[in-house]
Amino acid sequence: MSTLTLPPTTRRVEYPESNGEPMAETDIHREEMAALIAMLQHYFRDNPDVYVAGNLFIYYEEGDSTARFAPDVFVVFGVPKHQRRIYRLWDEKYAPAIVFEVTSRKTWLEDAGNKKTLCARLRVAEYFLYDPEADYLKPALQGFRLDNGDYRSLSSEADGALFSDVLKLKLYLEDGLLRLVNPATGERLLRPDEALARAAEEAVARREAEARIAALEAELKRLRGNVE
Repeated sequence: MSTLTLPPTTRRVEYPESNGEPMAETDIHREEMAALIAMLQHYFRDNPDVYVAGNLFIYYEEGDSTARFAPDVFVVFGVPKHQRRIYRLWDEKYAPAIVFEVTSRKTWLEDAGNKKTLCARLRVAEYFLYDPEADYLKPALQGFRLDNGDYRSLSSEADGALFSDVLKLKLYLEDGLLRLVNPATGERLLRPDEALARAAEEAVARREAEARIAALEAELKRLRGNVE
């Protein structure tokens, strides 16, 4: 968790919400960003002071509307969980603790270079790069942790996964998809399509259980009637 103290300004400055560019280069990049945001939002659903977002402008110098960047996915600890149109560090006081960039042909050099350097400057504790097409990054999932102001590469564990000390989760790729696992429970965070499938299965199971209960109640009522 990082706090920032920035000098105030009296000059009125507009901080745009968008630069008019699309959120992601391809469907797969957009879907992976959305899936990661959804998984992390659900993971922190019971914590009111964890904010998970993505593709949202973070302004980091008051008075300068060009001093901004939009991480694909980021998590901030210590701020209220509510919707925002932009994120201004001088108002929020806390920088993201972790940033994910879903790299593509157009972004991977920027993600691995200038954006990574900026995140180190803003004291973002962990920085992850993920190439869903495995075309531009080798390996396709890379993690970095801040150490004395610089990022150091995370070493993979025996099973090939990377561990996020910020999230307390293990991260690995499975068939090109980013997977998150809680090592304390062994539970894998569900992607949105998996969560919908599980919800549907649970709804079917619930209806079947209700039908069995109704049948048992009807049978008990019949038996009581025969006894009487």
